[in-house]
Amino acid sequence: MDKIIFCLLCYVSFTMAVKWPRGTYTLVKPKSGCPKHFHEGWREQDTEDFNNKNRLTAGHHFFGHFDDSTLKFHYCTKDPNHFHGEGNWPSGNYCILKHYTCPPGFRTGMVRWDDEDYVNGNGYGGTLPNGYFGADTRIYYCCRNDEYYWKAIVLPTDTPFYLMRFTSQCQKVRGMNVREEHVHFDDEDYNNRNSVYGSYPFGAGGEDHDLYYCYYAPRY
Repeated sequence: MDKIIFCLLCYVSFTMAVKWPRGTYTLVKPKSGCPKHFHEGWREQDTEDFNNKNRLTAGHHFFGHFDDSTLKFHYCTKDPNHFHGEGNWPSGNYCILKHYTCPPGFRTGMVRWDDEDYVNGNGYGGTLPNGYFGADTRIYYCCRNDEYYWKAIVLPTDTPFYLMRFTSQCQKVRGMNVREEHVHFDDEDYNNRNSVYGSYPFGAGGEDHDLYYCYYAPRY
Protein backbone atom coordinates (compact mmCIF):
# COMPACT_ATOMS: atom_id res chain seq x y z
CA MET A 1 0.00 0.00 0.00
CA ASP A 2 2.82 2.40 0.88
CA LYS A 3 4.46 1.71 -2.49
CA ILE A 4 1.19 2.44 -4.30
CA ILE A 5 0.75 5.74 -2.44
CA PHE A 6 4.38 6.65 -3.16
CA CYS A 7 3.94 5.94 -6.88
CA LEU A 8 0.78 8.05 -7.00
CA LEU A 9 2.56 10.93 -5.29
CA CYS A 10 5.41 10.64 -7.79
CA TYR A 11 2.94 10.73 -10.69
CA VAL A 12 1.14 13.81 -9.31
CA SER A 13 4.49 15.55 -8.77
CA PHE A 14 5.54 14.73 -12.35
CA THR A 15 2.33 16.04 -13.92
CA MET A 16 2.51 19.28 -11.91
CA ALA A 17 6.16 19.88 -12.86
CA VAL A 18 5.78 19.49 -16.65
CA LYS A 19 4.48 22.56 -18.48
CA TRP A 20 3.67 23.20 -22.09
CA PRO A 21 6.70 24.30 -24.14
CA ARG A 22 7.39 28.00 -24.58
CA GLY A 23 6.23 30.04 -27.53
CA THR A 24 2.90 30.12 -29.31
CA TYR A 25 1.35 27.31 -31.34
CA THR A 26 -2.01 25.63 -31.87
CA LEU A 27 -3.41 22.19 -31.04
CA VAL A 28 -6.66 20.56 -32.13
CA LYS A 29 -9.23 20.72 -29.32
CA PRO A 30 -10.46 17.42 -27.83
CA LYS A 31 -13.82 16.93 -26.13
CA SER A 32 -12.12 17.35 -22.74
CA GLY A 33 -11.27 20.98 -23.57
CA CYS A 34 -8.20 23.15 -23.99
CA PRO A 35 -5.28 23.36 -21.53
CA LYS A 36 -5.16 26.35 -19.17
CA HIS A 37 -3.94 29.63 -20.66
CA PHE A 38 -4.83 28.55 -24.21
CA HIS A 39 -7.11 30.68 -26.40
CA GLU A 40 -9.93 28.99 -28.32
CA GLY A 41 -11.18 29.24 -31.89
CA TRP A 42 -13.09 27.28 -34.50
CA ARG A 43 -13.23 26.68 -38.24
CA GLU A 44 -16.30 25.30 -40.04
CA GLN A 45 -15.60 23.82 -43.49
CA ASP A 46 -18.39 23.33 -46.00
CA THR A 47 -17.21 20.20 -47.80
CA GLU A 48 -18.54 18.66 -51.04
CA ASP A 49 -22.34 18.74 -51.20
CA PHE A 50 -22.86 15.97 -53.79
CA ASN A 51 -22.53 12.37 -52.60
CA ASN A 52 -20.36 13.46 -49.69
CA LYS A 53 -17.97 10.87 -48.23
CA ASN A 54 -16.66 12.60 -45.10
CA ARG A 55 -15.44 10.02 -42.57
CA LEU A 56 -14.15 10.19 -39.01
CA THR A 57 -12.88 7.36 -36.82
CA ALA A 58 -15.75 5.87 -34.79
CA GLY A 59 -15.63 7.00 -31.19
CA HIS A 60 -13.33 9.93 -32.00
CA HIS A 61 -12.51 12.57 -29.37
CA PHE A 62 -12.71 15.75 -31.47
CA PHE A 63 -14.67 18.68 -30.08
CA GLY A 64 -16.88 20.09 -32.81
CA HIS A 65 -19.75 19.41 -35.19
CA PHE A 66 -19.50 16.86 -37.99
CA ASP A 67 -22.15 15.80 -40.49
CA ASP A 68 -22.53 14.71 -44.13
CA SER A 69 -21.28 17.99 -45.59
CA THR A 70 -19.77 20.02 -42.74
CA LEU A 71 -16.69 19.56 -40.56
CA LYS A 72 -16.32 22.04 -37.69
CA PHE A 73 -13.10 21.71 -35.70
CA HIS A 74 -12.12 23.71 -32.63
CA TYR A 75 -8.57 24.75 -31.75
CA CYS A 76 -6.46 25.59 -28.71
CA THR A 77 -3.74 28.24 -29.11
CA LYS A 78 -1.16 28.88 -26.41
CA ASP A 79 -1.13 32.42 -25.03
CA PRO A 80 2.25 33.89 -26.11
CA ASN A 81 2.24 36.11 -23.01
CA HIS A 82 2.06 33.17 -20.61
CA PHE A 83 5.68 32.63 -19.53
CA HIS A 84 6.78 30.15 -16.89
CA GLY A 85 10.24 29.06 -18.04
CA GLU A 86 9.03 26.17 -20.18
CA GLY A 87 11.61 24.48 -22.42
CA ASN A 88 11.43 23.85 -26.14
CA TRP A 89 9.38 21.14 -27.81
CA PRO A 90 11.24 17.80 -27.59
CA SER A 91 12.78 16.02 -30.56
CA GLY A 92 10.51 13.41 -32.15
CA ASN A 93 8.30 12.71 -35.16
CA TYR A 94 5.06 14.73 -35.09
CA CYS A 95 3.30 17.92 -36.19
CA ILE A 96 1.54 20.78 -34.43
CA LEU A 97 -0.27 23.76 -35.97
CA LYS A 98 1.57 27.01 -36.62
CA HIS A 99 0.73 30.26 -34.85
CA TYR A 100 2.99 33.18 -35.84
CA THR A 101 6.24 31.19 -36.10
CA CYS A 102 7.24 27.56 -35.69
CA PRO A 103 9.06 26.71 -32.45
CA PRO A 104 12.75 25.74 -32.68
CA GLY A 105 13.37 22.37 -34.35
CA PHE A 106 10.28 22.41 -36.60
CA ARG A 107 9.90 22.97 -40.34
CA THR A 108 6.85 24.71 -41.71
CA GLY A 109 4.32 23.54 -44.29
CA MET A 110 0.79 24.12 -45.50
CA VAL A 111 -2.36 22.22 -46.46
CA ARG A 112 -5.00 23.83 -48.67
CA TRP A 113 -8.56 22.54 -48.83
CA ASP A 114 -10.73 23.35 -51.83
CA ASP A 115 -14.03 23.62 -49.98
CA GLU A 116 -17.50 23.53 -51.55
CA ASP A 117 -17.88 26.08 -54.37
CA TYR A 118 -21.68 26.25 -54.55
CA VAL A 119 -23.35 28.35 -51.81
CA ASN A 120 -20.27 28.03 -49.62
CA GLY A 121 -21.08 28.02 -45.89
CA ASN A 122 -17.60 28.27 -44.36
CA GLY A 123 -17.24 30.10 -41.05
CA TYR A 124 -14.71 30.82 -38.34
CA GLY A 125 -14.24 32.54 -34.99
CA GLY A 126 -11.84 33.08 -32.12
CA THR A 127 -8.10 32.44 -32.24
CA LEU A 128 -6.91 30.22 -35.09
CA PRO A 129 -3.62 28.87 -36.43
CA ASN A 130 -1.88 30.68 -39.28
CA GLY A 131 -3.87 30.31 -42.46
CA TYR A 132 -6.62 31.55 -44.72
CA PHE A 133 -10.25 31.05 -43.69
CA GLY A 134 -12.40 32.34 -46.56
CA ALA A 135 -14.26 30.30 -49.19
CA ASP A 136 -11.37 27.82 -49.09
CA THR A 137 -9.14 26.82 -46.18
CA ARG A 138 -5.37 27.00 -45.74
CA ILE A 139 -3.70 25.93 -42.51
CA TYR A 140 0.02 26.10 -41.74
CA TYR A 141 1.79 23.42 -39.72
CA CYS A 142 5.05 22.86 -37.87
CA CYS A 143 6.51 19.37 -38.27
CA ARG A 144 9.69 17.63 -37.14
CA ASN A 145 11.44 14.34 -37.73
CA ASP A 146 14.62 14.39 -35.61
CA GLU A 147 14.11 11.36 -33.34
CA TYR A 148 12.43 7.94 -33.43
CA TYR A 149 8.70 8.05 -32.70
CA TRP A 150 8.98 5.23 -30.15
CA LYS A 151 11.29 7.26 -27.90
CA ALA A 152 8.72 8.77 -25.57
CA ILE A 153 8.78 12.55 -25.22
CA VAL A 154 7.78 14.48 -22.10
CA LEU A 155 4.71 16.74 -22.27
CA PRO A 156 1.99 17.62 -19.71
CA THR A 157 -0.16 14.64 -18.78
CA ASP A 158 -2.93 16.30 -16.78
CA THR A 159 -5.35 16.59 -19.71
CA PRO A 160 -5.88 14.87 -23.09
CA PHE A 161 -4.53 16.52 -26.25
CA TYR A 162 -3.86 15.93 -29.95
CA LEU A 163 -0.66 15.89 -31.99
CA MET A 164 -0.54 14.89 -35.66
CA ARG A 165 1.35 12.17 -37.50
CA PHE A 166 4.25 13.24 -39.69
CA THR A 167 6.44 10.53 -41.29
CA SER A 168 5.92 7.69 -38.82
CA GLN A 169 3.35 6.21 -36.47
CA CYS A 170 2.03 8.34 -33.62
CA GLN A 171 4.74 9.79 -31.42
CA LYS A 172 4.97 8.16 -28.00
CA VAL A 173 4.45 10.45 -24.99
CA ARG A 174 5.54 9.51 -21.49
CA GLY A 175 2.62 8.70 -19.18
CA MET A 176 0.01 8.85 -21.97
CA ASN A 177 -1.94 6.28 -23.94
CA VAL A 178 -2.21 7.14 -27.64
CA ARG A 179 -4.96 6.39 -30.16
CA GLU A 180 -4.80 7.22 -33.86
CA GLU A 181 -7.89 8.97 -35.22
CA HIS A 182 -8.47 9.54 -38.94
CA VAL A 183 -10.44 12.20 -40.82
CA HIS A 184 -11.30 11.92 -44.52
CA PHE A 185 -12.28 15.28 -46.03
CA ASP A 186 -14.50 15.00 -49.12
CA ASP A 187 -13.40 18.20 -50.86
CA GLU A 188 -14.78 20.02 -53.92
CA ASP A 189 -15.29 17.64 -56.84
CA TYR A 190 -15.24 20.17 -59.70
CA ASN A 191 -11.89 21.68 -60.71
CA ASN A 192 -10.37 20.66 -57.39
CA ARG A 193 -7.53 22.91 -56.18
CA ASN A 194 -6.29 21.03 -53.13
CA SER A 195 -2.57 21.46 -52.54
CA VAL A 196 0.22 20.95 -50.00
CA TYR A 197 3.57 22.64 -49.43
CA GLY A 198 6.67 22.10 -47.33
CA SER A 199 6.42 19.88 -44.23
CA TYR A 200 2.80 18.87 -43.64
CA PRO A 201 0.96 16.11 -41.72
CA PHE A 202 0.84 12.55 -43.00
CA GLY A 203 -2.02 11.76 -45.40
CA ALA A 204 -2.60 15.22 -46.87
CA GLY A 205 -2.62 15.58 -50.65
CA GLY A 206 -4.79 14.57 -53.58
CA GLU A 207 -8.36 15.61 -54.32
CA ASP A 208 -9.53 14.54 -50.86
CA HIS A 209 -7.28 15.08 -47.85
CA ASP A 210 -6.82 12.30 -45.28
CA LEU A 211 -5.31 13.45 -41.99
CA TYR A 212 -4.19 11.29 -39.08
CA TYR A 213 -4.45 12.70 -35.56
CA CYS A 214 -2.87 11.23 -32.42
CA TYR A 215 -5.10 11.44 -29.35
CA TYR A 216 -3.32 11.26 -25.99
CA ALA A 217 -5.05 10.43 -22.71
CA PRO A 218 -3.44 10.10 -19.26
CA ARG A 219 -2.28 6.61 -18.32
CA TYR A 220 -3.31 6.10 -14.68
